[in-house]
Amino acid sequence: MKRVHTDQAPEAIGPYSQAIEIDGWLFTSGQVGIDPETGELVGDSFEVQAERVLANLRQVLSESGCGFGDVVKATVYVTDMADFPKLNELYGAAMGSHRPARSTVEVAGLPKGARIEIDLVARIP
Repeated sequence: MKRVHTDQAPEAIGPYSQAIEIDGWLFTSGQVGIDPETGELVGDSFEVQAERVLANLRQVLSESGCGFGDVVKATVYVTDMADFPKLNELYGAAMGSHRPARSTVEVAGLPKGARIEIDLVARIP
């Protein structure tokens, strides 16, 4: 197992890694919309936070030589399922024509009062 870390994504806010590589697979921890420079949650809007989450994940994937096209499974947690259409728009733009498996779950709360969290599983090329 190899711990993955990049300064281009936020530090873990608990006792965990940004991601782990094992046997050709990458497992990311959940990312919320934290600015890696300030360590603070960005904005109040779902859209701003979702865009930051996707940017953070892009950086974690990149650290292992991956991109969104290598993702095989995504799990998305939202605090309001009314944001589902906006999620699909932003997520679809990030993934392009790639369509990995995905689950979306509404939850009562997320760290730092975030509105969205995403974790990914990717195959390392």
